[in-house]
Amino acid sequence: MVNNERILIIGNLGYIGPVAVKYLKSKHPNAFIAGYDIGYFIQNYTNNGLVGDTYLDQQFYGDVRNFDESVLKGFDAVVYLAAISNDPMGNVYEKPTLDINYHSAVDIAKKAKKQGVKSFVFASSCSVYGFADTAPRTETSEVNPLTAYAKSKVYAEKDLEPIADKNFKVTCLRFATACGFSDRLRLDLVLNDFVAAAIVDKKITILSDGTPWRPLIHVKDMSRAMDWAMHRKADEPFLVVNAGSNIWNYQVKELAYAVQKAFNGIEISINANAQPDKRSYKVSFDLFAKLAPDHQPQVSLNDAIEGLKKGLEEMGFNDSNFRQSKLIRLKTIQSLIANSLIDQELYRTKEKVLSSAK
Repeated sequence: MVNNERILIIGNLGYIGPVAVKYLKSKHPNAFIAGYDIGYFIQNYTNNGLVGDTYLDQQFYGDVRNFDESVLKGFDAVVYLAAISNDPMGNVYEKPTLDINYHSAVDIAKKAKKQGVKSFVFASSCSVYGFADTAPRTETSEVNPLTAYAKSKVYAEKDLEPIADKNFKVTCLRFATACGFSDRLRLDLVLNDFVAAAIVDKKITILSDGTPWRPLIHVKDMSRAMDWAMHRKADEPFLVVNAGSNIWNYQVKELAYAVQKAFNGIEISINANAQPDKRSYKVSFDLFAKLAPDHQPQVSLNDAIEGLKKGLEEMGFNDSNFRQSKLIRLKTIQSLIANSLIDQELYRTKEKVLSSAK
């Protein structure tokens, strides 16, 4: 990495961003790191320590759907984290999901290339594989996106490929399901939900029969992967790679049992009569292991659980109704709409007023 590298993280004020900023600053203290975000989740602090945002050199605010190209001037690398980030939100807000996750990502990549950015990292997802009850999915396996969120990632990957060339490296990281404690915690993720339920209910309820497979990755290890993607050799201008670890392929019930071991007296309820979960897939991370041997996941499942347990306890977490709280992304969005801060298409209402006044 060159000294004084300039990195822009788009979508930095969410769950992953604060962790990524801290990690990148620790590894590249001389780098200039900026963030760009609309701020949907900026108020969702979950810790009393120094939030990752405080390590930023600059923060831009705006909507990726109305992105000012001049923001990109002088940056060497762009990491695109901005997304309507899970299936329930994508199901309710399908058009904004496609516009933010897909159209805006491609538009900003084109603008980045025009402005001389050298590396563009796109946060994709293993959810593109959908249902796969055979061998672990590789990067050459057929994709089977079942939701608006997964489809947005597939479409973005497809349209990012022709933009890449020897002077503009594009890396699509198909991340496993995120987990772990963050300065802006989400509890609408499977492992995070299980730990929260263990704390407040002493009971983990699995809505499925517990057999679906999920690959997981800790947010710190996602940050490691981003670091590698930004700085990898440009032998392949465009690259799609599954980001995670083979040992982190777990059945949902295995995750529940692991959480149970970290607490005393936790009951597990499994819905044996549930309809088959259509989102079940194992993923091969062999290519990532080969390409990024120095940036492999380092956080274990037990470490992730202990980190969540410690973090939640330190923040005095005791909300048995947490699935209706701001720690659930959909609930935050619905609250912003109810308070007329954003509209049904997730545009900030103030921006609408300003634009109509021109």
